[in-house]
Amino acid sequence: MNFRQILTAPNQLTLLRMIFLPFIVINLLKHDYKWALALFVLAGLSDGLDGLLARTLHQQTLLGQYLDPIADKLLISTMFLVLSIERMIPWKFTVVVFSRDISILLISGVLFMIAGLRDFRPSLFGKANTFAQVAAIFFVLLLLVEPARWVWIARTIFPRATFFFTIISAVHYAFLVQHRLHAPAPPPALKS
Repeated sequence: MNFRQILTAPNQLTLLRMIFLPFIVINLLKHDYKWALALFVLAGLSDGLDGLLARTLHQQTLLGQYLDPIADKLLISTMFLVLSIERMIPWKFTVVVFSRDISILLISGVLFMIAGLRDFRPSLFGKANTFAQVAAIFFVLLLLVEPARWVWIARTIFPRATFFFTIISAVHYAFLVQHRLHAPAPPPALKS
């Protein structure tokens, strides 16, 4: 890996998102919900901005391809865990989120070692799942800051949407993996 990959603007933003995480958790545990929410929103904005910068500046790197989803999963998983510990999100949602992510991580590792599969791009269901997870966390935090009825409704809907999309995306992922395993191997490159 080239050290300069770390210095690209998108990868710096991804690292910044990872640095935000302990401060989000600290503010959440101190019951300083405005700061926890503000930092969570900044982390979310940095996630969108790093992808945009990578494409716009042509700074897509191998490090970024691995670091970005790691930062996303670390942020989302930690938030679900802390919010469940603080009794703000029921444990069943956190268990489903962790079960899916750990299963995908283990299966991806095994498939890489056994079959050399590397292409694990998120599907439409996976993206919907991530959106539902982020929205669930956002509205749980927002309800602590702004206890309006519409926020309570959204805070009720998005954890359920997370549960639904987590199950659907896991099943879809299993079908994709099965399809990729049974797909014919690409022909070997001809040497000239």
